[in-house]
Amino acid sequence: MEILSAQEQQHPVSSVPHWVAPVKTKPTLSIVVPIYNEAENIPQLYTRLTAALTTLGHSYEIIAIDDGSHDRSFNLLRELALGDPILRVVRFRRNFGQTAAFAAGFVRAQGQVVITLDADLQNDPVDIPLLLAKLDEGYDVVSGWRERRHDPFWNRRLPSLLANRLISFVTSVHLHDYGCSLKAYRSAVVKDIQLYGELHRFIPAIASWQGVAVGEIPVSHAPRRFGKSKYGIGRTLRVVLDLVTVRFLLSYATRPMQIFGSIGLLSSFLGASLGFYLAYVRLILQQSVGDRPLLLLAVLLIVLGVQFLGMGLLGELITRVYYEGRNKPIYVVREEINNNSDYSVER
Repeated sequence: MEILSAQEQQHPVSSVPHWVAPVKTKPTLSIVVPIYNEAENIPQLYTRLTAALTTLGHSYEIIAIDDGSHDRSFNLLRELALGDPILRVVRFRRNFGQTAAFAAGFVRAQGQVVITLDADLQNDPVDIPLLLAKLDEGYDVVSGWRERRHDPFWNRRLPSLLANRLISFVTSVHLHDYGCSLKAYRSAVVKDIQLYGELHRFIPAIASWQGVAVGEIPVSHAPRRFGKSKYGIGRTLRVVLDLVTVRFLLSYATRPMQIFGSIGLLSSFLGASLGFYLAYVRLILQQSVGDRPLLLLAVLLIVLGVQFLGMGLLGELITRVYYEGRNKPIYVVREEINNNSDYSVER
């Protein structure tokens, strides 16, 4: 029989040593919420989000990214996080944009499924089970569709409608609503995506390069009650420019010489053809060509062709650096709360 020491007799202990940390498991769900000047919405967002998640029966974590807010957003998040270890808060030093906020959340997400939504209360957390049910049908990415959208028509809904159709046509990934932040991803999908610029709205299209299955379901959409929208009609131009980038990434990211080289060869061929024609005119027909615009055009086309071929070679070198070099972060974190453990506490 083991004899307890006097100290142990006075202070009985359980079978588990006191120094053993509580059992922690990886969460099933990771909720990523970018936040920028949403102080009025944060308390209700937290309440509605936790209420919806606790009814699912899955362990979860909430990752709130304060994207350089100037109001009380971070103070409110800190107060909530100090009382709830499930809530992780990441604070940027300045406003880096929604894409950087999503990227920071994706890096820190530990769940099997990553869900994103806005903090303006226009996305309803009650729709999260619908996203998960669609994922269970075999999809890797499920995007929300704000079928009945409560936003101004001329400066929000109409530009969005046109942009969605253009994006679907160019990327061949047909979605009604690329701009809806309420989406669900399998973790492996977002872990393999490098985000920069303002490419967050194109994540389903970029993920399609991996051969994933992309689905879409209608979700509810509420009018904004507090704060003001961070987007206007001016973002339409940025969408078009980003779309060029996405198209290049989907088709030629690993083979830039094919697009630049093709243009270069075509330009050089046209220039050379004009040159041979002008040589025929000068040598055979004995006509002057020095004052003909075609001569300048031929030289220009040949020079452009050589330049495009050079751009293709540089693109190949940059591609090697991109895929083989070290990753460089697109954001700077000032501080984090509740990031002192590897896994979130299971509820």
